[in-house]
Amino acid sequence: MAGKFEVYQDGSGEYRFRLKAGNGEIIATSEAYSSKNACLNGIESVKKNAPEAQTVEV
Repeated sequence: MAGKFEVYQDGSGEYRFRLKAGNGEIIATSEAYSSKNACLNGIESVKKNAPEAQTVEV
C-alpha cells in the first residue's frame, strides 16, 4: 500500500497535514495553516521538493 497525505483541522481550527507510510505509521507532520488551500499547497510543495532534498546533519 502506498503512503498518503491526510489533511485535518487541529484543536484551534487550523489546517495541518500528516504523511503516513503504507503501514499507517505517521512519518511527517506539517506546520499549521490558516486555510485548507494553503495546507494543500504545502502538500504540493513537499511532493515537488522532497525527491531532490538532501539529508544534512545539524
